[in-house]
Amino acid sequence: MRPVGSPDADPLIRGNYLDLSQIDFETLRKQFERGRIAATLARMVRLNRTRMNYLEEFQKMVDEYNSGAANVETFFARLMAFTKKLPEEEKRGISEHLSEEELAVFDLLTKAAVQLTRAEELQVKKVARELLEAVKREKLVLDWKKRQTTRAAVRYTVETILDGLPRVYTTELYQQKCESVYQHIFDSYSGQGQGLYSSAH
Repeated sequence: MRPVGSPDADPLIRGNYLDLSQIDFETLRKQFERGRIAATLARMVRLNRTRMNYLEEFQKMVDEYNSGAANVETFFARLMAFTKKLPEEEKRGISEHLSEEELAVFDLLTKAAVQLTRAEELQVKKVARELLEAVKREKLVLDWKKRQTTRAAVRYTVETILDGLPRVYTTELYQQKCESVYQHIFDSYSGQGQGLYSSAH
């Protein structure tokens, strides 16, 4: 394994200097002008709010550059490394064998939660799939958000199906997850199959 900081560790590094000839500044400039990176991030976060850390990381880089804390070479090197991570995150649902909307629920249930075994992780995926299938098939009727009875039915379904989470989820954590998942459904789905994910394709 090549040591970090060695000339061969990164094709952009030659000795102690960044090889600017390896950076396509014109392409990066055009990306900024068109807002492609920001637009990609906005779409990713809209579909899955647990990705907010990517947006925060990007904003921090831009703020540091604008304040003069990072020079242009450092900024673009960090930006190139950052942009390579975005396609990987966008494809993570494929590697997890989850659709984009299933991944959003799975992430809500697992991020900042508990350490799960492989079996427990598979159980959480099963719960995420079952929940979406149940609410979309039975509960997300036309104008469901406008009536207390239909909102209550969705919340009850969330609470019932999330009761199938692994026992490592404490009562307090279970209640937190019920609230965050219900809010996600409220924000993301209207009724009769319509919502954020139907318009994202």
